[in-house]
Amino acid sequence: MPTLLPWAPENELDVKLVDLTHPLSSGMQVFPGDPQVAIGGALTIAENGVEVSALHLGSHTGTHLDAPCHSIEGGRTTSDVPLDELVGEALVLQVPDLEAGDEIRWHHVASQVQGNVPKIVLLATGWDRHFGTDRYLDHPVLSHAAADELWARGMRVLAVDTLNPDRTLQPAESFSLPVHELVLGSDGLIVENVRHAAKLPARCTVGFFPLKLTATDGAPVRAVAWL
Repeated sequence: MPTLLPWAPENELDVKLVDLTHPLSSGMQVFPGDPQVAIGGALTIAENGVEVSALHLGSHTGTHLDAPCHSIEGGRTTSDVPLDELVGEALVLQVPDLEAGDEIRWHHVASQVQGNVPKIVLLATGWDRHFGTDRYLDHPVLSHAAADELWARGMRVLAVDTLNPDRTLQPAESFSLPVHELVLGSDGLIVENVRHAAKLPARCTVGFFPLKLTATDGAPVRAVAWL
């Protein structure tokens, strides 16, 4: 039996992998104003002897990582984020039955939190079922106070199954990202657009594996849970 990594399940022979990632495809939904996704042919077997696709997408496409420099001047880039920060035990907070634009406050999750929390906290609203629709843009958001309480209890990676832990639809003249400012401003990390989080148990091992892009503000990830 090989030596297990610290974050690995106790019996790796019984592991079930759950893919928490939205597929990347041409024309898929992105944050308003972000680059549109286009995946098309570049080379063909008939003409070039090999098949190669050309990819055009933003660094925050699909299920992705926000590095601190995404919204914090001088914050860490993707080059500064080691993988061990993005792999480990996660606390999955189930907050179903929310309406569009609802704010997730501490009382919504307090009963699921006992003392300190692991470094990764995943909010499972079930809103990923609306991915690709206009309704997905008007998602539940995390209150600053609840985010602050989770941070104080040990959260260092906030993952959400929505487009944004803050509001996506808001007036340009008063646009703000308070949860981003709290988490990224404290040198933490955010993962957005997680899929199938509502199907996870309260505690599980998760990993977010970003493309190894040099010194960028974010990157698409392959998100996985081990059950």
